Amino acid sequence: MDKANKIIVGISVGDINGIGIEVILKTFEDKRMLEFCTPVLFASNKLISYHKKALNLNNNIHGITSINKLVYGKINLLNAWKEEAKIDLGKTTEDGGKFAFKSLEAAVFALKNNSIDTLLTAPINKENIQSEDFKFPGHTEYLEENLDGKSLMILMTDELRIGLITGHIPVSKVAETITPDLIKSKVEIMYNSLVQDFNINKPKIAVLGLNPHCGDNGIIGTEDDEIIRPTIAEIKESGKLVFGPYAADGFFGSKTYKQFDGVLAMYHDQGLAPFKALSFGNGVNFTAGLNKVRTSPDHGTGFDIAGKNKANATSFTEALFTSLQIFKNRKEHQKLTKNALKVK
Repeated sequence: MDKANKIIVGISVGDINGIGIEVILKTFEDKRMLEFCTPVLFASNKLISYHKKALNLNNNIHGITSINKLVYGKINLLNAWKEEAKIDLGKTTEDGGKFAFKSLEAAVFALKNNSIDTLLTAPINKENIQSEDFKFPGHTEYLEENLDGKSLMILMTDELRIGLITGHIPVSKVAETITPDLIKSKVEIMYNSLVQDFNINKPKIAVLGLNPHCGDNGIIGTEDDEIIRPTIAEIKESGKLVFGPYAADGFFGSKTYKQFDGVLAMYHDQGLAPFKALSFGNGVNFTAGLNKVRTSPDHGTGFDIAGKNKANATSFTEALFTSLQIFKNRKEHQKLTKNALKVK
């Protein structure tokens, strides 16, 4: 058995009425994918069978009743619930959120117990998943609550990695949320991730400004001069290659991002709007800073095309390969740093 396919990837199926299961099944239509890892879907036989029939897909799924019964080199399906899930493709429903959470909860439980190596999450609907057990703006916050570490949401391709200093918060709260400590924390997480997860020894990080034109010397806001610029200068004194603040429009318009290993945006749309304009459908969402590896595709539930066999699995496939590479890089980094400590 090839060691590669012994990497166990746990997969939460997302909203059961969206395109999550479709992109999962399409990713593994090519049997060569099983040479790279062993996937475990957290769902139910009836749910997966329904989607296979609706989409006319013929994946060979191996059902298991517990994680220790998985078979390497096959698509394993761990039955995470026994109830009947009402499927209404393309619609946002209570069951859509309920069973998306059941899948996620079971996958995270397995991740915490080291029964799976990485977590790959299909898209959820952030509204219908809300419940007594899930009161979070999204996956990232839920995972930070349940795993060790402080998270940083990074959207990435091979040539662009954008992290968010503030995440899923209203724009009206952004300026008051940005503090020197928060900026330092997010720079530290990105720096450490670039080193251990991407094998970049001396990463260069760009920090975007908050206001248009970085405030134009206080004419359009003072936060860039009073908070962001001095904080970047302080971080640089520690030896890290951190630069900015950069006005976001010119930074992306002139392709300056190509000069950096990582970019930190001040708020959600400042980073994700240009990222998706440049890379949508090929990007990966990676949750850096946690003790476990989690990735997801860069798109949402796709209710408008659910059940129509129109979903493109490229981003999900990229998310899978990214999780495997980061897992390997992290293992290698741990081995190297452990050996370095022994030498000392």
